[in-house]
Amino acid sequence: MTSRWYVVQTQPHAEGKAMGHLIRQGFATYLPRYLKRRRHARKVETVAAPLFPRYLFVSVDMEMQRWRSIHSTTGGSRLVCNGDEPAQVPPAVVAELQGRETGGFVQLERRPRFAPGEQIRIVDGVFADSLGLFEGMADRERVAILLELLGRKVRILLDEGAITAA
Repeated sequence: MTSRWYVVQTQPHAEGKAMGHLIRQGFATYLPRYLKRRRHARKVETVAAPLFPRYLFVSVDMEMQRWRSIHSTTGGSRLVCNGDEPAQVPPAVVAELQGRETGGFVQLERRPRFAPGEQIRIVDGVFADSLGLFEGMADRERVAILLELLGRKVRILLDEGAITAA
């Protein structure tokens, strides 16, 4: 079997639905997901989210399988094409994503979004709308900020999502 990887564009928030229907049609699929921190109503929770929203990978043998049925799959929009031909994904791309998975979720590299000493604005919490200096990452999810309070610099730790560029 000479299956190759291709990309299916799905309808909004329908990656799982499209994947289920493609599997029922006999296609192998891969939906890379990661753990995302979500803030809502003053609560922070970790949820599974697609790494590429509205897209998933499908393995198709163009000689043996009816690939045009992908265009009308429930939850799917279309097979990503280059002109009239489906655009092939290099196997190394899918292998790399699968190799970075732990517990079914792709592990993303965590790099600070800001350089030490860069000015930032706090957008959430008690210090909202305050300006400070980015000091560094305190741990995987919190950042250290230097704020000017009462005439001196004070180091505070905040959730990474509570800051933005000034």
